[in-house]
Amino acid sequence: MSSPEEIPEEAGTPVSAGIYDLDANDPHQELVDRSDLSEADIQQISNLMAALGRLREAEQRLSDASLRYMKLNRSDMSALHYLIVCANHGVIATPGAIASRLNISTASTTKLLDRLERAGHVTRGAHPSDRRALAIAITPETHEAAMRTVGRQQAKRFLAAARLSPPERESVIRFLDDMAQEIEVADEAWAGSGA
Repeated sequence: MSSPEEIPEEAGTPVSAGIYDLDANDPHQELVDRSDLSEADIQQISNLMAALGRLREAEQRLSDASLRYMKLNRSDMSALHYLIVCANHGVIATPGAIASRLNISTASTTKLLDRLERAGHVTRGAHPSDRRALAIAITPETHEAAMRTVGRQQAKRFLAAARLSPPERESVIRFLDDMAQEIEVADEAWAGSGA
């Protein structure tokens, strides 16, 4: 079990050190039966949970910095990311596709696009093959700014993955997919219909 010294008490201190320790979170084995695991296995799993915590914290800092730099909210940033991917693939983005991708209403999409257009981040134009639809594009200036800053930082994830051998990457993929499936809340009644 982690000693109390490993759990930071000071405000603003990252909590990864001891907060993810299995014994600290489930001392009576109410959530996880670990009777078949050795102390070394439990410690290694706790270390893995702490590493995931550090990753989540780093992702949150990156997300927060991205939002501050671009002066946008999360939905706006998600829309711009989607528009960059569409542009990179030669796909014409529409308000309906953006609404679907962000899982927001058409009214919310209109407000989002109004904000982004006013700020000079996107343009609206006629769709080349569907007269009923609009074509939404990210402006070259915003595309360049996002790629030069936020995109460059996000791309560093590739470097960490590239340092792994192919079998190591397969293990990580299998682990992350398995963990995602384990924590999925879609079928959990307590999560409600918004899950």
